[in-house]
Amino acid sequence: MATNGFEQGPWSLADLFPALDSPALQQARQDLEAQVESFEALRPKLSADMPQESLAQVIQHYEQILRLLYRLTSFGSLSFAADTQDQSAQTYLAQARQLAAEVDNRTMFFKLWWKNLDDEAADRLMAAAGDDRYFLEALRLEKPYTLSEPEERVINLKNVNGVQALITLYDSITNRYTFRLEVEGEVRELTRGELSVYVRHPDPHLRAAAYQELLRVYESDAPVLSQIYQARVRDWRSEQVDLRGFASPIAVRNLANDIPDEVTDTLLEVCQANAPLFQRFFKLKARWLGVDRLRRYDLYAPMAKTEKEVPFEEGVSLVLDSFRRFEPRVAELARRVLAEGHMDSEVRKGKRSGAFCATVTPDLTPWVLLSYQRRVEDVATMAHELGHAIHSLLAAHHSALTQHPSLPLAETASTFGEMLLVDRLLEQDPDPELQRALLFRQMDDAYATIQRQSFFALFERQAHELIHQGASVDDLSQAYLKNLEEQFGDSMELSEDFRNEWLAIPHFYHVPFYVYAYAFGQLLVLALYQQYRIEGEAFKPRYLEILAAGGSDAPMRVLERAGIDARKADFWQGGFDVLAASLERLEALPFPG
Repeated sequence: MATNGFEQGPWSLADLFPALDSPALQQARQDLEAQVESFEALRPKLSADMPQESLAQVIQHYEQILRLLYRLTSFGSLSFAADTQDQSAQTYLAQARQLAAEVDNRTMFFKLWWKNLDDEAADRLMAAAGDDRYFLEALRLEKPYTLSEPEERVINLKNVNGVQALITLYDSITNRYTFRLEVEGEVRELTRGELSVYVRHPDPHLRAAAYQELLRVYESDAPVLSQIYQARVRDWRSEQVDLRGFASPIAVRNLANDIPDEVTDTLLEVCQANAPLFQRFFKLKARWLGVDRLRRYDLYAPMAKTEKEVPFEEGVSLVLDSFRRFEPRVAELARRVLAEGHMDSEVRKGKRSGAFCATVTPDLTPWVLLSYQRRVEDVATMAHELGHAIHSLLAAHHSALTQHPSLPLAETASTFGEMLLVDRLLEQDPDPELQRALLFRQMDDAYATIQRQSFFALFERQAHELIHQGASVDDLSQAYLKNLEEQFGDSMELSEDFRNEWLAIPHFYHVPFYVYAYAFGQLLVLALYQQYRIEGEAFKPRYLEILAAGGSDAPMRVLERAGIDARKADFWQGGFDVLAASLERLEALPFPG
């Protein structure tokens, strides 16, 4: 494979600022202060009968403030992600969050004024809003749940030193964890990312030991971590349900996603009803592994005898080639992330675990974090996160107010990119063992993205209610274990240690009810990818139009333009039907021996 010149390493944040103590950073803060002061002076000019062009100027000014604020806050969050133990990064991140709260408080008058306008005046002004129309429309959706300006200011300030500080504490505690695992007679000290390699290891004893060590370390801090979670949940209910008047804790996320409550309910109901499909898959996997029943430790057991190693440069080439075969422009957008030094792919202590793509402003190429360990799944992770970057870059013609897609559509390009990669690998390597391994991995990943995440959302919904009723950490752990029992039925042997696994799910702390967006996105992409296989070139413009829309329109309208009705259970079932066909393909494979 041709070389591409890209080497594994840390990212550069120089396109944001040179350093945490740089004069450029201080100047940016001064510039932000000047812009906010100028914006505050516009307050007396806001009125229901103001000219349409005047509102356009106000929005443009507000968007420029956000661009500069996003640069300042993202520099803090990305610096912290690169080294969660760096005290200067921790300090700056706290300061940046405080700054964001202050800016929001000082500019809040505009959003509150807009939300409180009568419909006739709002419709007249929105008619000339252009690309920012949906931003204004979405704000109006929050009108019933918006408090007075003094109350909103208090909440903003309270969050910085309250719930946001608790989330930072959770990250600081859990990202300093190290895990000890005996491998080939040697006890190794590993990060969570390094430990996760062994949950897919061919050796069943190592798989069990890796999970046991992960759960042991988190359980040792269960009293602290559970208190943080319970405080997070109580704060969520106090503000969102008791003060703002949302019907339920999950309704808050639904409104933020602009997804009707009944659509989310339908999605979760269909996922719950399809639990037997994955149970059937796990029984098949047990037969191929030569065991009567899988243990929970064997959930991601590999189906190949040896794990193929993929050097970083080769992984990059595989991803870019997969994208290029679909659409050269897509590959070139992904290449920009690497060419501009916006990928942190190193494995090192203190670095935030997991992977993400961070879009800062439309004029900047996104930053991607992952810990590349030469596994096929690391290549898939790279394809996934670069898919997010492609999504942002295709929507970069929008403003900072409308570039970001709604969460349920945010996984579209990332998951589609993974599927392009897997199809490329299946086509490139005819080895029957690799083919079998990739097909099983596809089902593994579908479980992890759809069923696991939807049952996470079901647990969250229950956990929020239990905590409201005064539940203890033991009550939550028991509820989580029952959740696992419903997922797996008789297809898997569950051990008691998994009852505390929920403590190790960062999304529960960071963004309540975020997780159902993964299931939404994966099932959507399964349907889209099926259309791509059938239609070929004719499919691409419709798909690229979904991505280019970014957050410039309601997700339901974006999907409707693509011929998708997400209100119908049949649509979601269609995604499971694609998975059922894949499972039948696996079941038809000749059994070795």
